[in-house]
Order: sequence, then C-alpha cells, then structure tokens
Amino acid sequence: MFMVAYGNPLPVYLWLVMRADQSYSDYKDLYEEQLTISADLSDKVTALSHELAQLRKMIFGARRERFIPAPGATRSDLQLALDLDAETIAQCKITAATKVEYIRTRAEVIPHKPKAHPGRMKLPDHLRRETILLKPETDVSGLQKIGDDVTEILDYIPAELYVKQYIRHKYAAPLSDGLSTVITASLPGRLMEKCMAGEGLLAQMIVDKYVDHLPVNRQLQRYERMGVRIAQSTSNDWFRVALNHLCSLYEVHKRITLTTAYLSADETPIKVLDEDKKGATHRGYYWVYYNSEQKLVLFDYRPGRGREGPDDMLKDFQGYLQTDGYSAYEDFDRRPGITLMHCMAHARRKFNEALQNDQERAGHALTLFQQLYAIERSIKDGAFTGDAVVQLRQRQAVPILQSMKTWMEEEYPKIVVKKSAIAQAVAYCLPRWDKLCIYTTDARLCIDNNPVENVIRPVAVGRKNYLFAGSHEAAQRAAMVYSLFATCKLHDINPYHWLKDVLERMHLYTTSNIEELLPQNWKKLPDWSVG
Repeated sequence: MFMVAYGNPLPVYLWLVMRADQSYSDYKDLYEEQLTISADLSDKVTALSHELAQLRKMIFGARRERFIPAPGATRSDLQLALDLDAETIAQCKITAATKVEYIRTRAEVIPHKPKAHPGRMKLPDHLRRETILLKPETDVSGLQKIGDDVTEILDYIPAELYVKQYIRHKYAAPLSDGLSTVITASLPGRLMEKCMAGEGLLAQMIVDKYVDHLPVNRQLQRYERMGVRIAQSTSNDWFRVALNHLCSLYEVHKRITLTTAYLSADETPIKVLDEDKKGATHRGYYWVYYNSEQKLVLFDYRPGRGREGPDDMLKDFQGYLQTDGYSAYEDFDRRPGITLMHCMAHARRKFNEALQNDQERAGHALTLFQQLYAIERSIKDGAFTGDAVVQLRQRQAVPILQSMKTWMEEEYPKIVVKKSAIAQAVAYCLPRWDKLCIYTTDARLCIDNNPVENVIRPVAVGRKNYLFAGSHEAAQRAAMVYSLFATCKLHDINPYHWLKDVLERMHLYTTSNIEELLPQNWKKLPDWSVG
C-alpha cells in the first residue's frame, strides 16, 4: 500500500482524511455516550443520597416534620393569609426567585396569645384520701385554731390479685316416699362459666397488651412476682375465648362504622407467624377506616396489601373516601357514588423530604402549606361549622391552592434532574391536585388523613413490644380489639372499665340489642358503671 501511495500521493491523502473523519465520528459518539452515562449516574447518586439521608433520619433523626421558615420571617407573616380577603390573595405574584409577595391590606395581625401556665397539678377529687394529722411539738392548749395547711402527696399501692369465693349453702329438702332433694343458690351468670379468670383480670390483661403494649409473658412475670404462677398456654386460652365472644360486637361495630358518607383509610404492616413459612414471619396488613362523623375506628386484618381488602370492606360504601396516593385505592375513583380524595399531609411530606435537595423551592411550598393549615386551625379555634367552614375555605384557602398549582406547573419544567426529591414532590402533587383540593367543598371533610394515622400509632408501638401476632386468626382478633379500644379513646372512655362491664353483662344481650354495648353507646346505659 505504501508503494502505491508513494507513486500516487492523492489516494493516500484521501485515505487519511476518510480515516480521520471516521475516528472523529467514533470519538464523538463515544463522548456523547459517556455524557449520557455520566448524567444517569449523577441522577442515581442524587437519588441514592436522598434515600440515604431519609434512612439516616429515620434511624437517628427526629420524626417530626416541623418547618422553620427562612430567617426574617415572623409568626405574623405566617398568619398573613388569615388576614387577607380573596381579592388580595388572588394578587399573589410568583417571581423568578420562587417567592410569593402578598399585598398587605391590614396593618394589624391577630397577635399570638401564649397559653397561661396551668400551675401545679391538682390531684383528682375521686382519689381516696389517707389523712395524717400532724400536731405541733409545742403545747397549743388554750390557743385559737385559725386554719389548716394541707399538703397532698400522690402515692401508689401495687395492684392486687384476689380470689372471689362463692359459698352456697346446701339444704336437704324432704320429698314423699322418704326421698329428699338438695336446695342451693345458683351461681351468677357469666359469659365464660368455666373460666378460672374473672372478668376484671381478663379485661386488665387485654388492656395491658393492646393499650399499654405489654406482652403477655411480661404480664405473667409480674403476676409471678405477686405469688401467682399462670401458665402461658392457660393465658393464651383465656385471651382466645374472651376475644371470640367479642366477635359479634365487632361485626355490629363494623356495620355502623361503614354506614357513613365520609371515610378515611390507611394501612399498616404487622408480622404474623405462619406455619407455611418456617424460620420467617409473614407480612400482613391492618387496613384502618375512620368514621370522623361518629368518631368510630375500624381495623381489618388482611394477609396482603392488595386491593382485595378495601374492595371487600367497601363494596357497599357510598360517599367521600380519603386516602394517600397508594394505587390500591385508585379503582374507587371509577366507581359510581364514590368521590376519591387525597391527603394534603402526604403532599406536604414530599416537600419536607426535599428540603435538603432544593431548599428554595421546597421552603416556598412548605410556607404555603403552613398558610393552609393556619386556616384550618382558625376554623377549629373558632368552632366554625357547616356553611361557615366552606365559605372560609373558599375565600382564603382556594386562592392559595390555585397559586400553588400554577407555581408547580411553571417550576416543574425548570427542574433539570427529574429523579430528584423536589421533582418527585411536584410530580406527586400535580396529578392529584384536584383530589387534594376537594376538602374545600364540604365542611365535613378534613384537609388530610392525620386522624386515621393517629389511631394507627398504637399499633406501631405494639409491634416494637410483642413483635408479631401468633397466627392470622390472632391478628384478626387483635384488629377487633384495636377497633373497639380506639373508639373508646375517641369517646373519652376508660377501656378497662368498658371491657370489664361488657364481659360481665354481655351474656344478657342478644343480637337485637347488643349495639348498646358499643363504646359510643355504653355511657347511655342507665346502670353503666366505672368499676
């Protein structure tokens, strides 16, 4: 080739030019490919760094989602939305720096009133007083008494296990033909006639486990220190029998809870022992439904997190259903008679998680969320109801919601890394925005799903103590107890007093009137007792 090229230099030049063009094209393609790979890796690093920060926060950080505005912002600025009418809020100007500048129409803002210190705790009047009279060491004979100094100290005596002993005298009554019969008193009726444990002990053990989250084995250790040894198998039988008797009450509670036009729903996991999984636990789920109108809570256990659970429970439901963005609920949006709405707290949480990724945009969004929640606090503090709530939300909250949507639509195309936390926060909100705003149209609706999340919290504490449920049946029994005890809490009822009284009198009720024993109806009974 060299000889040919030497004899005729033009082909050599063309060959070199062609080879150079090809190499340049190859290197250009390789360079562009590397740029694409580098951008993908950068996105992954950003996403993994955010995920690592969230995991570190879960392990080492505080769980609260408190947002502190930028320096210079005052409490009055945060309450500004409450002092502006609709026309003023509609004049919000969204600048390139992602700030909202409000035109202030009032010079005065309602000042924050700090809560007065309640003083030293007053001990309740219903507690038994043990009076100890102390006399001066000096002789006071002949002196006039002018008053008393009373000092009260709260003390404690450990709980007592005691035995109820029924003694029934037996009498021989003669009959004809020299025969006789035995006459004796009948034992009081009981729900569990042959159970050695009394209703008070059963109620206390159930409350200790599901309200105070004390596993049964620790309870038995405590009773053993008191001198009574109870076998674990015996206590398990007590639990099973007692809770099985509550199933009929739970079914009535379920029917009443679901008979409403507004439900909040959420789910939480629970570990369950399964015979088919040796050496591992099964991950089941409690599906929780909250009836805010009647203050009723319903826990339902399901082996999985699929849509079969809510599909079965809500097959006859009609009304508003408030959930998070979980896809299992999306099918309800296509069902006639059901209006699916979403939770503003979940939307806010996305921006709270994005603070480290983009503090300017996330901070701006969180400031607007604060104004929305300030409006809800004013509704609660003012005890507004009905049309007054709707009018206040329409006048003050709707303009803020509209400005937030406009801001997100303008900002999302400007975010370069679409896998970043701030991009995911905006992408989460925009498709759901209409469902997030439904709460402004009806006074019964809440801005978020926090009420149902609050009733789930005891389950999370219980998981850390008793670790798992012994079987799928035990998990469903626990769901039943959580339902009734959570409803007791919402109605300010001592769960021990309620359960003990129900176990003592439930055998006197039938399916036609058992509804009277539900927590919300229990205090209405003419002879209800607190033990």
